[in-house]
Parts: sequence; structure tokens; C-alpha cells
Amino acid sequence: MKKSFYLLLISAMVIATLAAFSFSKKGEVRHIVVFKYKASATPEQIEEVTTAFRDLKDKIPGIVSFEHGVNNSPEKLNKGFTHVYLLTFESAAARDAYLPHPEHRKFGALLGRLGILEEPFVVDYEVQ
Repeated sequence: MKKSFYLLLISAMVIATLAAFSFSKKGEVRHIVVFKYKASATPEQIEEVTTAFRDLKDKIPGIVSFEHGVNNSPEKLNKGFTHVYLLTFESAAARDAYLPHPEHRKFGALLGRLGILEEPFVVDYEVQ
């Protein structure tokens, strides 16, 4: 009985892992943006930025998904960067079209107007 339970548990874990990987498509580009906000940034201002960032998905073609969250790593290696935004693009060409897009420029203008961003960190990679 115990052996059957463990076999069932392992099978479920394998299926869940395969299902998670099936959502990633080779050639998609992940655009990871991590912000270090100034100490003066209010929660309302940060939420305004997050909402504007999320809304780009519906305004710019080629964005497959948007996720965000706040660092909660116990390793304490985030160097003051706290808010993570992850955009997935259907391709490098879609990401390249996003960068100069007028809606992306409006988002940059919002960041400038609010003046709450201390430093951004950006990494992109193509799903292999």
C-alpha cells in the first residue's frame, strides 16, 4: 500500500512537471524587469506602475503573458531590488517591436513623471 502511494505521488509530480513545461514554447522570449524603488515611493504609486505595466499586455501585440510579484527570497541577495515583472513575448521580433512602441514609451514617461524608480534591472532570454 505504501509503495503504491509513493508511486502514485511520483507519477503525479512527473505529470505536473511535464504540464508546466508544455506551456513554454521554444522561441518565446522572457523579459524580466526588476525594479528598485526609492524609499519615498508609496504603495499607491507602486500599484500605479504595476497596473500600467500589466495593461501593456492588452495594448501591445506579441505579449503572451504578464506576471509580477515582490521579492520574498530568504537569501537576502536582491541588492534592494524588490518588484519583479515578467513579460513573455511570442518571439524576439515581438520583443523588439515592444521596445519602441508608443505605449511602452508612455509607460516610461509615467515612471519619469512619478520619479519613484531608483534603478531598473532587465534580463531577456529565449526559451530553448
